[in-house]
Amino acid sequence: MIVPIMPTISTACIVTSAILVAVGWGKIRKRDIEGHKKIMTLAGIFAVIFFIIYSSRTIFVGNTSFGGPDDIKIFYTVFLIFHISLATIGAGLGIFSLWTGYKNKLARHRKLGPYTSVVWFFTGITGVVVYLLLYVIYQGGETTSMIKAILGF
Repeated sequence: MIVPIMPTISTACIVTSAILVAVGWGKIRKRDIEGHKKIMTLAGIFAVIFFIIYSSRTIFVGNTSFGGPDDIKIFYTVFLIFHISLATIGAGLGIFSLWTGYKNKLARHRKLGPYTSVVWFFTGITGVVVYLLLYVIYQGGETTSMIKAILGF
């Protein structure tokens, strides 16, 4: 089975971002503030690369609908909506966490950072599951508009 290159690259970017967030969390626990800042910036860059690839593919190619069995499609759809919700919340939290860190609003940053990291980890994990279900476990369905791919109409 051959998997499409752009979804593979974008998934690798979001996984890399999540791994870097974990490394950055470890750096700050060791009080390595400069290392934390560099790693978290890099995590943000990988997240932006993911977003550019994903949105470009969505705009120019479309989204791939679920190609697995009809009896599990509803579970996939609910899971996908959960993943998209997490990703949206995680992106907003990530932007705000980076901003509070760069602006030295450290009291907010310290409170928000752990929550942001956990949401980002779950976003990365659920993103990998979506990728596996769309391209590895089952052969992807038709590539079509996002609304049709997500909701099936």
